[in-house]
Amino acid sequence: MKTAVISGGNGGLGRAMADQLEAQGWHCVLLDVNIAGLAKSASRTPIAVDLTDQTALKRAAAEVITARPSIDLVIYNAGVTQVAPFDETDADSHRRLFEINYFAAVEMARIFLHPIRESRGTHLAVSSVAGFSPLYGRTAYAASKHAMQGFFSTLRSEEMPFGVRCLIAAPSFVATNIGNAERGDDAIMRPGAAADGIDHMTPETAAKVILRETQRGREFIPVGRVARLATLLVRLSPALYQWAMRRNMRVDNLKK
Repeated sequence: MKTAVISGGNGGLGRAMADQLEAQGWHCVLLDVNIAGLAKSASRTPIAVDLTDQTALKRAAAEVITARPSIDLVIYNAGVTQVAPFDETDADSHRRLFEINYFAAVEMARIFLHPIRESRGTHLAVSSVAGFSPLYGRTAYAASKHAMQGFFSTLRSEEMPFGVRCLIAAPSFVATNIGNAERGDDAIMRPGAAADGIDHMTPETAAKVILRETQRGREFIPVGRVARLATLLVRLSPALYQWAMRRNMRVDNLKK
């Protein structure tokens, strides 16, 4: 039985990917700071861990590596967003977002580097439209996802000689936490909760696309109509993309 490790495993997209992988015969290890509602089973191992705590992350990963015969897929899905104009945010919140969205993923990749080499497996980074284009009201979030894509696309070249794949999925707006944003005073909130999202997908739909294209080995996976259009517009006419984004994403929607 192959093993997938999924960070942010208790989020809507994390659970949807786990459900679909387990239906295909995988064992899924779900890492999340809160694993309430996740039950351990023959095909599922939930582990509570704060991914920004390096000591705790290393301890949890060592437990997984020891328990499983192989680590075949690591999905870097954990993340938060921050929805606010830049002039209303501060440096501490910017750094906190990077710790969760970028540095935790980098440390996970470092820990699972050799197990993935041994299985000739796959690193799958869940980025965003904000990982390859600007996204209104999300300066820190876009920066963290740009950094994530830069890291994994470069890691791809380094790991290719070991038979390892590094894939990047870029969903547009996935409705994972509509009405359950848990927005803090620093404007950081759970992903998939923003009121200004466009053409939302269900987690199940996004997971199906991501896993199908992962199986095919597609290195960059735009997920959803908005992501596909954005990919084309950013390449063909960045100015047109900026116009369309400003037209559809309004400042008065940021805090709803």
